[in-house]
Amino acid sequence: MAEPQLTIENERAPRAGGDALDEPRLITETGPAFRLAAVVAPTLHGLGLRLVRVKISAADGCTVQIMAERPDGAMSIADCEQASLVLSPLLDVEDPIRQSYRLEVSSPGIDRPLVRVSDFLRAIGYETKVEMARPIEGRKRFRGVLTSVEAAREPRAQLRFAGPDGAESFVDLPIADMAEARLVLTEALIRQALRREKAAKKSAKQAAKKSAAAERI
Repeated sequence: MAEPQLTIENERAPRAGGDALDEPRLITETGPAFRLAAVVAPTLHGLGLRLVRVKISAADGCTVQIMAERPDGAMSIADCEQASLVLSPLLDVEDPIRQSYRLEVSSPGIDRPLVRVSDFLRAIGYETKVEMARPIEGRKRFRGVLTSVEAAREPRAQLRFAGPDGAESFVDLPIADMAEARLVLTEALIRQALRREKAAKKSAKQAAKKSAAAERI
């Protein structure tokens, strides 16, 4: 089982709660991975987790990678272990893959895939790679800084990048027409993730102290 990686958040992202667990993915898998996602997503939902991505690769013969997280972007080692324990017998029964495989449950990581509107909102200000299912302005691949997200009926993301002449250019990309989108691993992204991880640990330590103090009263 892969150890969960650091997660990234942004102050512009909506707070978790309400219907956050049910927020739909706008970028999904195809083929066998799509069918597998349909099997595991409801079970993850029952554990309070959201499916991020399913990927089937030829690593170690065959590896099924399932990325998941809580609505606030957290995914602990305990979450990974619990999800793996629950999903393993489910996949044995459903048998969506006709060969032996290794199951890997993990968090999305720092350079995470972006699949929901909230993912794109958290990623504003960071470098992003996008591959479109259909060409935009004659191109399918884009890489630039995510500058804004329009979370309307047809959500769109705007990227800023250097054009062929070096001049700054912008492009608006419909999220539903993306085949894949993910953050680019940069020093700024790593620093932000480390700050968030440090803050989360500090918050957990303070909560534990308060709980211990309350028990002594």
